[in-house]
Amino acid sequence: MKYCPQCGSPLLRLELSGRVRPACPDAKCGFVHWNNPIPVVAAIVEHADEVCLVRNVGWPAHWYGLVTGFLESGEMPEEAVVREVEEELGLVGRLESYIGMYEFYRANQLLIAYHVSVDSHDVETCKHEIADHKWVPIATVQPWTAGTGRALRDWLAARGIEREMVDFDRVSN
Repeated sequence: MKYCPQCGSPLLRLELSGRVRPACPDAKCGFVHWNNPIPVVAAIVEHADEVCLVRNVGWPAHWYGLVTGFLESGEMPEEAVVREVEEELGLVGRLESYIGMYEFYRANQLLIAYHVSVDSHDVETCKHEIADHKWVPIATVQPWTAGTGRALRDWLAARGIEREMVDFDRVSN
């Protein structure tokens, strides 16, 4: 962003609140681009001792991750994660537990992860968002180093399963 979206003045890089940020030099305007992270929910979807991993449209063929999605206006994270499971997998989910929050700097996101159970493996993916899915036994699922992999690692650890995280490009669940 080079120009102020409010008044059109060229933005300057100014130190504000301990960081250098794009800001409008016009004191009457006062625009600051804070670059706050975007909240995203993530679901570890479980059924019959397996978890569902999805490959988003546009991802390489070997990349699979958790169901994720953006919060909508006026929506709580607990509502959003159940909605995303239904939208992306076509399954009604039950919120089981909160897992944790994780930074995802590359996408400027704050991941809010939950454990969600479903009553079926009969997935009907949302074709414009999900290219593929697979059910992986909890006994063999491997957490990965990128994004939601840390939530999976922590969820497994809470079940007494300690696993090393693998490089996202090498995951072969």
